[in-house]
Amino acid sequence: MSVSDKEKDEIEKSSAPLMEHLIELRRRLIWSIGGFFVAFLVCFFFAKRLFNLLVIPFKWATQWAGLDPHKVELIYTAPQEFFFTQVKLAMFGGMVIAFPLIATQIYKFIAPGLYKNERNAFLPFLIASPILFLMGASLVYFFFTPMVMWFFLAMQQTGTNDQVQISLLPKVSEYLSLIMTLIFSFGLVFQLPVVTSLMTRVGMLSSTALAEKRKWAIVIAFVVAAVLTPPDPMSQIGLAIPTILLYEVSIWSARLIERSKERDRVAREKQDATEEVADKPADASST
Repeated sequence: MSVSDKEKDEIEKSSAPLMEHLIELRRRLIWSIGGFFVAFLVCFFFAKRLFNLLVIPFKWATQWAGLDPHKVELIYTAPQEFFFTQVKLAMFGGMVIAFPLIATQIYKFIAPGLYKNERNAFLPFLIASPILFLMGASLVYFFFTPMVMWFFLAMQQTGTNDQVQISLLPKVSEYLSLIMTLIFSFGLVFQLPVVTSLMTRVGMLSSTALAEKRKWAIVIAFVVAAVLTPPDPMSQIGLAIPTILLYEVSIWSARLIERSKERDRVAREKQDATEEVADKPADASST
């Protein structure tokens, strides 16, 4: 049985927007992948310099431990290890550098389906997300990594007649994995105010619910810190405490959003009441 002309027209009308969305999605993916690839090549070209920058917190830790920071030594035990370490570093750096471009492409893809007030509400969170991630990464670089490495350096053992000498000689791949894990963990946790604020704005959360679940949040913060960080108490406590503080910031941010929504609701009610009063004389005169 053949399909009627009317049904064919309906199928074509429904498929046209789908093809347009797929073409738009392909264009956004090309821009995102291209930006990441360019950032990856740039980071790979400067990989050794970037790795030396990441070693600076280790030098600070050796200085805190009373050792000579100029004698910091890292090793690699496989011929290809340092090469793949540079590749991993370039991929991580490329993703960080290309993130604003990727986030912009995602926003441009979904923005046409949003109302103007929804776009205006979403844009500040798009700007706050990379800023909060950089704040978490800065905390890792300037404070947390030196503290963790100082904790590990304190376990070294000087050689005596009764003891053998035990020195810390980190592998380049393991040191990079450690600092990348810390940066990713802190950057992810620092997104907590953004996530809770978005959920509050759409009505999925409230400041009262967040405040009531504070005890559970503290427990979950330590559990998440134990999963995301290396198995040492310094890094786990160091991640759990900022998480708890960010949770309190999330409660405060949710209250501000609720107050703003309440003010907007009252203003709309006043505007509707004013328009209703203004329409009444016109109705009376027409009768």
